[in-house]
Amino acid sequence: MNQQLLSSLAGALSSGQIRVIDLTNTLSPEFPVIVLPPEFGQCMTFKMEEVSRYNENGAAWYWNNISMNEHTGTHFDAPAHWVTGRDLPSNTVDAIPVQKFVAPVVVIDISMESAADADFVVTRDFLENWEKKNGSIPPQHWIALRTDWYKRVGTPEYLNLQEDGAHSPGPDAGAVEFMVHERDCVGLAVETVGTDAGQAFHFNPPLPAHSILHGNNRFGLQCLTNLDKLPTFGAMIVACPLKIEGGSGSPLRVIALVDGEGA
Repeated sequence: MNQQLLSSLAGALSSGQIRVIDLTNTLSPEFPVIVLPPEFGQCMTFKMEEVSRYNENGAAWYWNNISMNEHTGTHFDAPAHWVTGRDLPSNTVDAIPVQKFVAPVVVIDISMESAADADFVVTRDFLENWEKKNGSIPPQHWIALRTDWYKRVGTPEYLNLQEDGAHSPGPDAGAVEFMVHERDCVGLAVETVGTDAGQAFHFNPPLPAHSILHGNNRFGLQCLTNLDKLPTFGAMIVACPLKIEGGSGSPLRVIALVDGEGA
């Protein structure tokens, strides 16, 4: 039965009955990283240095040295990333059970609200009203906030830094508590540079997405792209971070499996 199931999956992928959507931004030195207040340490941008490219340093091969922060580009946040998750079991990328890296996703479209207000805040009331129109958020799903923010990549509007810091949409504490405790989410997935709103340093409590998600052994996915290509329900996300010993997070390639017949 198991062999039959996997054979059916392989056939559906090769025939296009199941499509694979890339949710990952290209990792390059130009891709921006989150900017913290100046009194804190900063996230390193991606750097790549050629070792050889069919030349005197290696006539038959091409390769590069790369360096970056764990939270550069499209990346995964493990519970250990935040102080609230520091003492949880299996809280680093190398220790998280691998089955957690494959999970279904529900996509909540807030693109219109985010276009009208870069500081749009997702609240519990908003989520409950959304469910009345679209159906309940099932347990053990990623909850993805579609903002179409990925369309800003390559422009200053992606980080959207002003004199008082970054401006981007995100959830408040009530919304995150609802996602975690009443909808049992796997984690929160966003197209912005962080799971928290740009001005969430000023929320009460501050940075609720990070604090509540990771304190409850949930995950974060940031800097996604193409969430507008996914259905509201029915897609599956595959998000496997690098197996970094003791790692708080990792850049990764995120893909979604969707019904090809709905294309």
